[in-house]
Amino acid sequence: MYSKSKKISRRDFLKISGIGLAGVFFGSTIAPWIRRIQQPITNVTILREDSYQNNLEDSLRRGIAQYPNILKKIQGGRVVLKPNLVDHYPNRPLNTHPAMLAATIAAFRQLGAQEVIVAEGPGHNRDTEMIVEQSGVAQILKDERVRFVDLNLDDCTPVDLVSRYTQLSRIFFPHTVLGADLVVSMPKLKTHHWAGVTLSLKNLFGIIPGIKYGWPKNFLHWHGISQSIADIATTIAPGFAIVDGIVGMEGDGPLHGSGVDSNVVIMGDNLTAVDATAVRLMGFHPERIQHLLLMMPYGGTINEMRIKQIGESLASSQIFFQPPPIIMANINQAPSFWHKALVSGW
Repeated sequence: MYSKSKKISRRDFLKISGIGLAGVFFGSTIAPWIRRIQQPITNVTILREDSYQNNLEDSLRRGIAQYPNILKKIQGGRVVLKPNLVDHYPNRPLNTHPAMLAATIAAFRQLGAQEVIVAEGPGHNRDTEMIVEQSGVAQILKDERVRFVDLNLDDCTPVDLVSRYTQLSRIFFPHTVLGADLVVSMPKLKTHHWAGVTLSLKNLFGIIPGIKYGWPKNFLHWHGISQSIADIATTIAPGFAIVDGIVGMEGDGPLHGSGVDSNVVIMGDNLTAVDATAVRLMGFHPERIQHLLLMMPYGGTINEMRIKQIGESLASSQIFFQPPPIIMANINQAPSFWHKALVSGW
């Protein structure tokens, strides 16, 4: 005995095809959108500071104290501060200001840190000691009696990557960073001709040891700057960001731009949200910054409705920076409603 195959009518075929196409549409478009609107609700603090001569220590201490989860990590812990030390060009605000670094060291000590370390691995100039000296950071280290670690030369260990956007399986990371209870990214508020902006996430490029990956970390450039930023951030998972925006840089950053008196310090425990807020403050659009989008499946928040502002409002602090030339010139072009909806859930 056998049964004849049942023929499918044209109407049934269209129904089945419609269901299949709907499933594909939901899986490729709707499901990612739902994940994006589930971005964590997070806090970002904007402090108004019009001078490096202000009592920054007190402002930073009060700002950090608004993050209870960070206070727990600080108590009796080892805090590694990763400033942005690129090079020394007189009269150009390339680097995290020494006064900001000194105030941050003091604030974390007051909040109970057992040890505070300053660590950086410049990618532009091989002579880290010269940069530390010429930038004014050496005097801060001496005054505050803080140890400095050149991450380009630090002992390092290969670590399995979390996100693997670069298609790499492992990257070497310095022991100083791996052994920290809290890693704090302390960038300058700047534009960047390749990445769009160089804020708390891009600042993590300096964690990668030059002794393994060369200068200016070309190995990671070849695997994609945005992809490398995301892979570093998702694997290291730095806990906090403090952006030096008292004087920022616009235009042809991160080296040849012009100074901007932006008069803010931005901080928070979700680095993607901190950077998205800083991008908006600069008059740009986070939907245009690729590495911010790559962070979203890994707990990053860019949706403005899910970022609770503490301190100053974003609207009252906003300054319109000149965008970087050519490569990232579109970051100040507002995306369409549907672009924003698909990218960040609005």
